[in-house]
Amino acid sequence: MLALFLLLAALAAVAPGYAPPPPPVPKVTVRDAAGHTVVRQEDDNDLRLYRRIIARVRAGENYYHAAVSEQRSNNYPVIPGFTVRLPTMAVLAATLGDPAMIGLGLVLLAAMLIALWRRVNGEAGGAERMPMAVSLALVGLASGLNSRFDVLHEIWAAKLIVLSVALHRPREGRWGWSWLAAAAGLAVRELVLPYVLLMGAIALWRRRMAEAGAWLLLVVLFAGALALHLHFAAAQVQPGDPVSPSWLVLKGVSGWLYKINNSTLLYLLPVWLSGPILVAALLGWAGWRTPLGTLGFLLSAGYAVMFMIAGRDNNFYWGLLVSPMLLMGAAFLPIALPSLWRAAGLGGPGRLAIRA
Repeated sequence: MLALFLLLAALAAVAPGYAPPPPPVPKVTVRDAAGHTVVRQEDDNDLRLYRRIIARVRAGENYYHAAVSEQRSNNYPVIPGFTVRLPTMAVLAATLGDPAMIGLGLVLLAAMLIALWRRVNGEAGGAERMPMAVSLALVGLASGLNSRFDVLHEIWAAKLIVLSVALHRPREGRWGWSWLAAAAGLAVRELVLPYVLLMGAIALWRRRMAEAGAWLLLVVLFAGALALHLHFAAAQVQPGDPVSPSWLVLKGVSGWLYKINNSTLLYLLPVWLSGPILVAALLGWAGWRTPLGTLGFLLSAGYAVMFMIAGRDNNFYWGLLVSPMLLMGAAFLPIALPSLWRAAGLGGPGRLAIRA
């Protein structure tokens, strides 16, 4: 089965429905404040849209009016309401300003790395793999290191997911800070919801009823907030407004790999190589028999399934949500491979397993 999955990953580039990588963002020649000629990379359409919305909110305009009118004038769909981003990032950026948002992003990145360092180090066998694991998480989040992308919601959501995972301490019964980080992630992007549902399911499976109830409460609170968001967005819709095509496209393995490849540095590699790398990273999580290994595998595999089912080609940036966690798994391949070898009956007794 593993060999088949590796083969499918290697052949993804020639599979039906695999789109070519998105074109590079063009560079333009402009003059700076001193009149000097400089070459600057332009924002792509999505980044320009988010910046225009932020500018209008900063000028005092209602977020929903600004967002829907900008999307309409730039031929972005406004129906259904899910096409309109949650207002959190726009309102925060409009209130704090660009320098403060850059600083906030750096603080969040530092908190994520410190918490991740401690969490991996606290797991069995984690100390040896910790430097590589944290480095690979950074590779998966490379776009987040460029302030040009600070308006991209998925980057903030990805940092908050990793922070939530890192702050979760199941053996010690500590989950409050993890819950708060996940709540912040949900406030930024509704696609964090599968992670929250997974955390609740794991808590319920392990019979930690108070924690399971807290995750359920978060889902209920978010459902109420999302209903309000959809109501306010729908109130701005006008007859003839553009409607979004369906997100259910059933792209299979190609859809998963396309999103991860084109939202990370893996786009520099041919798909026949990057595909098996991602499968190997998933295997690394599966072979690390710790609570964090279990969570890393289920989280990475769950989003993989979601990306196989949903998300058009122009939604490739969804891959940012899980790319830091997924790529981390490659650090644990030295732990997983001996178990796989034994599972194949080539190295004596033993089997590949995940210890919850």
